[in-house]
Amino acid sequence: MIGIEEEYFVVDPRTRHVVPRAAEVLAAATDVLDVEQEVTRFQVEARTAPSPDLSELGARLRVARKEVAGAARSCGLAVVASGIPVLGDVMRPPLSDDVRYEQGRVLYRALQDEISICALHVHVDVPDEEHAVYVGNHLRPWLPTLIALAANSPFFVGRDTGYASWRVISWGRWPVAGAPPYFPSFASYEGALRALSESGALMDAKTVYWDARPSSRLPTVEVRVADVPLDVSDSLTLIGLIRALVVTALADVTRGDRGLPIPSEVLRAAYWRAARDGLAGDSLDVRAGTLVPAPVMAGRLLHHVRRALAEAGDLAFVEEGLGRLLGRGSGAMRQRQMHARHGHLAGVVDDLIEATVA
Repeated sequence: MIGIEEEYFVVDPRTRHVVPRAAEVLAAATDVLDVEQEVTRFQVEARTAPSPDLSELGARLRVARKEVAGAARSCGLAVVASGIPVLGDVMRPPLSDDVRYEQGRVLYRALQDEISICALHVHVDVPDEEHAVYVGNHLRPWLPTLIALAANSPFFVGRDTGYASWRVISWGRWPVAGAPPYFPSFASYEGALRALSESGALMDAKTVYWDARPSSRLPTVEVRVADVPLDVSDSLTLIGLIRALVVTALADVTRGDRGLPIPSEVLRAAYWRAARDGLAGDSLDVRAGTLVPAPVMAGRLLHHVRRALAEAGDLAFVEEGLGRLLGRGSGAMRQRQMHARHGHLAGVVDDLIEATVA
């Protein structure tokens, strides 16, 4: 089974700025779908009911986006699928009314100044938390490729960052975020969490923000590496690849393989390269230690999970989706194309509003 969460920004369609009015959108939408307020009042999150079928998940995602957008319109607002705010005054962000968020402000301080980020979260069933940890080991080499494919945050509050995914760079500064460490045993994972808690870096299990992590409440591995994609078809391509990665990893774990221990500093460099260049440059293949064009790395990912995709009946669907994504480019590339066409970022936000529910 697969469960999906997508986060969106609430924007004023006249100014094109993000606005702290998520509560109004939630009030208008809660009777029709599963939505939640996120850490800031700029964001809403939509969730799908779990399903093993990508087509069914796609239909549910499209309905969720349509309903959230409709709720926003009823309030004179709009929602956009972008990894980070394109326009608006977001620092310091207004936090949602939750005691945990206020505790986080005390603990994490200025790190919360750029906490306005939107991602795609994918939950895939695994037998237990121990399997989830070892699956994370196997996912580590492929997370930079998912970053490049999903990159959709080049502009941050009025400026071009020079990155395809500024969300990845901004989020990676947190003490327990970004690329997950390699754990040779489940006991070492538990020991790390105890030390992190002792240090004060964790408030609780929910603040383990690594990009692949055991869920704190479900028997799943949660993969949260991707910017929220602009296009639902891109979300589904990524979801299919992620599920296939988890299935491939579970087969390896069953054979006693706990994953290749890629050095954390090498993986961090691969993250940086993928976030900077996205699909428009080269990616670091951390297994070989060599740079290759990002589309070539995407092809290697597809080859790695081909059997799992075929067994799930997803191979043709994901091959087509990946070919389309590589052909037209990522959300970051589209945002820059819209900026070049219009000459201003308001045009980028207008396109995001339309494309989020296209």
